[in-house]
Amino acid sequence: MLMKHGKLTEWTKSSYSAVNGDCVEIKAAGRNTVAVRDSKDPQTGVLGFTAPSWTAFLSDISRSSQR
Repeated sequence: MLMKHGKLTEWTKSSYSAVNGDCVEIKAAGRNTVAVRDSKDPQTGVLGFTAPSWTAFLSDISRSSQR
C-alpha cells in the first residue's frame, strides 16, 4: 500500500482487505504522522506512527512478501 503521505486526508482501507472488508485503515494525522486503526472496530483506538517509521514498516513487509 504505497501512497503519498500528504494525500491521506481521509481514512483509506488497505487494498489487501478481506472480502468482508475487515482490515486496517490509515490516514494522515498531522504533518509527519500516520494513524492506523482496525476497520472492523474503528472506535477501539488508533495507533500513530511517524511517516519515516511507517515507510520503513511498509518496506519491510514488501521485502518479506517477495521471499
